[in-house]
Amino acid sequence: MQINTMTYKTPNGLVEGVQTKWSGFNILLVAGSKGFLACPAIDVQACQGYGAAAAIVESTPDNPIGTLDRFPNRKVTSANEKAKDLGIKEGMDVNDAFALIA
Repeated sequence: MQINTMTYKTPNGLVEGVQTKWSGFNILLVAGSKGFLACPAIDVQACQGYGAAAAIVESTPDNPIGTLDRFPNRKVTSANEKAKDLGIKEGMDVNDAFALIA
């Protein structure tokens, strides 16, 4: 298992990315002080129950996020109510969503 990190700068502050990588599988997540964006392996509705603002970033087996470098070049595909309260919505560019979770 390998763990990679990356910091992204937004107009509202920094957000931190984490990638946990196993052979053939990754979990990617970028977190700020107000919430986080994640690959589809995370259940954002369950996170709602814990009071966390969370949204999913587009990724499929045929076109996975794959790396933290590719994460900002995606779109948000779903968001829980807490994330929507921050202004995160489906179809939004991930870079714009980064600023909302910072």
